[in-house]
Amino acid sequence: MTNDRTALTRSELADLLTEAAQNVGGIPAAEYPTAAARSYLHPVLGPLAAGPRVITELNDRFEGFVATEPRPAGSAGLFALASYASALGWLTESFAELTSSVDEICTRVGIPTEPRAPITAAPGGTEQDDEFDFAFNALELEAVRNAAEAAGLAPDDYVEVLSQSLLAAARITDACMEISSGLLDDADLLSEVSDRPRLDNDPGSLPALVRSLLARMETTE
Repeated sequence: MTNDRTALTRSELADLLTEAAQNVGGIPAAEYPTAAARSYLHPVLGPLAAGPRVITELNDRFEGFVATEPRPAGSAGLFALASYASALGWLTESFAELTSSVDEICTRVGIPTEPRAPITAAPGGTEQDDEFDFAFNALELEAVRNAAEAAGLAPDDYVEVLSQSLLAAARITDACMEISSGLLDDADLLSEVSDRPRLDNDPGSLPALVRSLLARMETTE
């Protein structure tokens, strides 16, 4: 099917990436009402609720983008297409990981465990590898005990699932911020005064998100 519409301009392509960046960047700040019995999930419920809506909106815009007649072509159109597709794929993968983490937390809460030594207040805390190590003063310890009681969990179990929730929230926040930043970088490049983006055989001329994904693939090999 063809029509008389013209291809999107560089400015319109930049606006498309900028809007996507703003939507993705707003995910970590999303709020969701959390019952006291599920307070350990509070760090992830907002992003978990907002993420699917943003992904659906981005996917709908992407499908409309590629369905436009004439289809995106030329260096600017293909550049924007690659950036947008990379953002959508990365975000979808990140939310699959977030959902898996939340599932693990819910499973952990529902599985009976052997009693453990109760948590105690400590003078300080450290962060090791990919885990959170909590230490509490007397007031914080009382708050944890109250929250654990409301959730029907032992205090040490409550701290464990809360730490998993905070870690999952930190991961999705990092992903969203990196995706948003990459989209904005690519939008800025499209907004430059020159007639076409700096596209050549130099890997540095690839969209920022494509370069980030390639770097991530290299580190996992």
